[in-house]
Amino acid sequence: MRVVILGCGVSGLSCGVRLLEAGHSVEIWARELPPHTTSDVAAAVWYPYRAFPQERVTAWAGRTLEELCTLATQPDTGVRRVLGIELLLWPAPDPWWSPSVPGFRRATPAELLPGFVDGFVFEAPVIDMRRYLPYLLARFRRLGGSVLQREVRSLDEAFEVAPLVINCTGLGSRSLLGDETLFPIRGEVLRVAPLPLERFLLDEQDEARGMTYLIPRIDDCILGGTAVEGSWSLEPDPAQAEAILARAARLLPPGTRLQVLQHLVGLRPGRPAVRLELEQVGGRHVLHNYGHGGAGVTLSWGCAEEVVSLVSQVAGDASRVGPARHPSSTGRTHGK
Repeated sequence: MRVVILGCGVSGLSCGVRLLEAGHSVEIWARELPPHTTSDVAAAVWYPYRAFPQERVTAWAGRTLEELCTLATQPDTGVRRVLGIELLLWPAPDPWWSPSVPGFRRATPAELLPGFVDGFVFEAPVIDMRRYLPYLLARFRRLGGSVLQREVRSLDEAFEVAPLVINCTGLGSRSLLGDETLFPIRGEVLRVAPLPLERFLLDEQDEARGMTYLIPRIDDCILGGTAVEGSWSLEPDPAQAEAILARAARLLPPGTRLQVLQHLVGLRPGRPAVRLELEQVGGRHVLHNYGHGGAGVTLSWGCAEEVVSLVSQVAGDASRVGPARHPSSTGRTHGK
């Protein structure tokens, strides 16, 4: 089938790659392209954060974990497998996603930092989005996909050129579709010079103090973070930066120097449940894939493969009723 995907973040690109591999003709339309998407700001480490419902998220996250571990064997992807620990101020049961992670275990006393009583140890992919998104975009184009940089205000614009639209617009679906269940979860992170860290560290139990994560990447480290529901501001907050630095310092050896390279802000697409479903609009099909909360990267490949399965159903139905004519697109490929 001919398919138009709306959105060029990690969800749109992952869907595009899988659909092209399945033999479909795919064009991505997006207002912003990498490196200017919400996905570019992601930390990012595999972790099912603020995404629901658990049953579907577990399946999507597990499949994505497998794919990211495969990509970690290729040096140009920006994906690495890193051992990490989630530190606990008080005992807690194993997280619901733990069955998806081979080798998940409890921390030993020697692995805990002062002040913590327990922890989860697991190996997970760490994704440098400055490398990963260009890799996905290049892979998409090598497979024959095209990209058009344009703002879309109505699904009808895409239906003019394709019988099937994949909606991966994230928070943009609030205005595009009028989906008022979507809400921003504002996140701030700091990109700092490399630190003497061999593992990532997570500390998210103390909501009063704020979440803390330290994620070592190839040539820098990400410190986080915040999760402010309902805030649409993309302006970096100097007070939040100071608070992030202070929280990070508590998890580092005394005297560790923190050199801030960049202060980044992004809006996670919060929703009571991820929307991955097929909808008929005036006899045409739109397949929604948005509302991934703080787990867009973590769910990306699992969701993309479910999208391909649903597209195959639509293609099968279309083949039974005969081909339809659709005008061709005249847009050329744009980039930044």
